[in-house]
Amino acid sequence: MIQSINFPISTYSIAPYGSWEELGKRIHGLGLDGIEGIADPGSLDGSFPTSMLSGYHMVFYPDWLDFYRQNMPELLRKFGSMETVERFYLGRSPEDLMKQFRDDLNYALSMNTPYVVFHVSDVSIEEGYTYRWLHTDREVLDGAIEFINELLHGIEPTFDFLVENQWWPGFTFTDPHKTEYMLSGIGYPRTGIMLDTGHLLNTQTKLHTQAEGIEYILDKVRMHGELKKKILGMHFHQSISGAYVRKNTGRLPDDLPADYFEAFSVNYSHIQKIDRHLPWTDPGCVRIIDEVCPLYLTHELSSGPHRSQLAAAKRQIGTIRKGYGE
Repeated sequence: MIQSINFPISTYSIAPYGSWEELGKRIHGLGLDGIEGIADPGSLDGSFPTSMLSGYHMVFYPDWLDFYRQNMPELLRKFGSMETVERFYLGRSPEDLMKQFRDDLNYALSMNTPYVVFHVSDVSIEEGYTYRWLHTDREVLDGAIEFINELLHGIEPTFDFLVENQWWPGFTFTDPHKTEYMLSGIGYPRTGIMLDTGHLLNTQTKLHTQAEGIEYILDKVRMHGELKKKILGMHFHQSISGAYVRKNTGRLPDDLPADYFEAFSVNYSHIQKIDRHLPWTDPGCVRIIDEVCPLYLTHELSSGPHRSQLAAAKRQIGTIRKGYGE
């Protein structure tokens, strides 16, 4: 099992560590193999050593389907103007969007990544607050299947293409029939699943403890039967945030800024309170690892003012070792 942490390939992210060599020493000191990288085109660090790359997370837009379908009335309603749309998506057409993803994929392939991760979901700012969805799972899945097949057309199958679950409309890993529909629709032969444990927990707001969350995840994995074998990787973290969701969703906040980019910033903070990316502290979490037996395990954890990402990873690794009686 290849283990990593999530980490941006950027000059600003590596700056606190001094060098990639220093980060590599600290990662290897935790018993990890490298990083699951994600590129920041505006601050990409050309000195990144490809030997540190254990996997690659592709670029993503939380709200993309209406742009891809060129639903102009909805785009204008959500963004206010086509100028804002163009600023957000760095273009005006689906071809502009596809080029961004192709460039990102080519960058990942240039580093011989063993896998890439692709989000299959769609959520607008307003939906993140109201929890009233503008698109069905099937609409998002159909759009994603079409997009992915075009993106991967003619690409040699030298890597695993892993679709990641969210709690928004699209791929949630809560319905085996929808999971099968998505996987069967993608023509790339090495398609699998990157099961995000925190995102799966976010689909059930009635969970109160990590122990309840572990049982919930195991239930969803087992209900998928043979499809469980398609889970090649896991983003491993926990998010028990139901109390916050119940209190802070159902309506738009009165003070949400009118400017789209200001609202996006406020919304990002809100989403972080839902999707917490905290380390597991219940040793029972190893039951999930044993049930799935992933090829790739990413400790996808957040940093904060009182904890660093590596400290969070160290805590989760300690929890896993405790679970195995080490």
